[in-house]
Amino acid sequence: MRVADLMTREVEFVAPEAPVRAAAELMGELDVGALPVGGPSDLRGIVTDRDLLYRVVARGLDASRVRVAEVLSSPVVTCREEDALQAALDRMAAHHLRRLPVVDAGGRVVGWITLSDLARAMLLESEALQRALAALTEAEGGVSGAPAPR
Repeated sequence: MRVADLMTREVEFVAPEAPVRAAAELMGELDVGALPVGGPSDLRGIVTDRDLLYRVVARGLDASRVRVAEVLSSPVVTCREEDALQAALDRMAAHHLRRLPVVDAGGRVVGWITLSDLARAMLLESEALQRALAALTEAEGGVSGAPAPR
């Protein structure tokens, strides 16, 4: 499988000049832990919930005055649409990341892939893991904990 097979294609961006309060509100609305900063052709960085926590809240700064550009994480590590899933996972592991913007051949952001996306795909594709989970579930008497029917 390739990154293009799993990535989310709808990507919401936040402007670098936006107050971090607006970024936090958008993260809450979208139920995400990070937003790319800039636009599809001008990716300036990524702002994460950790950036907001450590660079704004922990310092006691006013979230309505601090701009996203002041706290974003950069440089941005990306992957390509045609990359194998393992390549994206390796890049995440090497840089200690949970998500990557996906770019096309021209460097334009066309999607977003997360560690959760990759883990879910690997779980579903692994027959050995599926058998092990089935055996474990059977040994424990099913999901509810009740003895398995005979």
